[in-house]
Amino acid sequence: MCGVSGVTAAGLTVGYAAALEQFPPMEAVELSAYAEQHGFSGVMAADHYQPWVPAQGEASFVWNVLTALGERTSGDIGPGVTAPTFRWHPAMVAQASATLAAMYPGRHWLGLGSGEALNEHITAQYWPEAPERINRMFEAIDIIKKLFSASLAGKDVKHAGQFYKLESTRLWTMPEVAPEILVATAGPVTAKRAGRHADGLITVGAPLEKISGLFGKFEEGAREAGKDPSSMPKVLQVHLSWAPTDEEALANAMHQWPNGGMKFPKGDIRTPFDFEQMAKLVRPEDFEGRMVISSDPDKHRADLQKYVDLGFDRIYLHNVGRNQREWIETFGAEVLPKLVR
Repeated sequence: MCGVSGVTAAGLTVGYAAALEQFPPMEAVELSAYAEQHGFSGVMAADHYQPWVPAQGEASFVWNVLTALGERTSGDIGPGVTAPTFRWHPAMVAQASATLAAMYPGRHWLGLGSGEALNEHITAQYWPEAPERINRMFEAIDIIKKLFSASLAGKDVKHAGQFYKLESTRLWTMPEVAPEILVATAGPVTAKRAGRHADGLITVGAPLEKISGLFGKFEEGAREAGKDPSSMPKVLQVHLSWAPTDEEALANAMHQWPNGGMKFPKGDIRTPFDFEQMAKLVRPEDFEGRMVISSDPDKHRADLQKYVDLGFDRIYLHNVGRNQREWIETFGAEVLPKLVR
């Protein structure tokens, strides 16, 4: 791991989740650099074509922003996550990732997911049920891994599968070491497959017993593939709302991140305006157990410590309000230094 200035305890990295759905690209870059100055290490940013709700207001191209982040920060950089399945052919994701890794050696990891209609329906393809989306993702991972390994060996590779074809080719720009491939999931079946086929796991804040089950399946899959699960990264993204008062923290969550209070699968919803209509049904109590909303830094610290104790080694924090700088300052001084691995 690079960016050691932000490592809070041995083996634990707490990074900044740059919300490209909420902030223009250069502001997101400035905030990420500011976070690093205040003790955060590493940045993740999601590949969104649209924001969740219109109030968020942005959706910049993640690969451009990650390049700028590579220049302005010194820690890890990863798309958390991109879907190599609908808008993108897996070969294009492989090329983007290899190039970023060649530019910033040892800093880039590739976070992959099965996609959401909000971002992926724009190419007007058939939008399948979740099992097919997951199968597509794992075939895409197979292609990306083939391209990475063949290209490092100076060879061409081809692929003909259920969902994708690849003519004989290679990646001509490669880093010395291929990027880690991390799979994002909250489902146990996918976690087990991720253990077999990927290098690590990404998930979001959830009840600890659910994550423990997820870890168990991931480790089971890793062992079946002859890998040591204890050496494989486990990455967490945490959405939270902090502000100087509880009232402000709640208002920020309700206005800027109502999707955090939606207790149903969101993968099939196609537009920010549909989410906006659903957001009218969200009530403050819907965030309970899903997101900490508080003005008390110690409440946030205690919640994060539970995840550290569970075994995460990289945690990326997203404060859902627009009050980023005061939040970065507060957490950099009062939360990050107190986390114990």
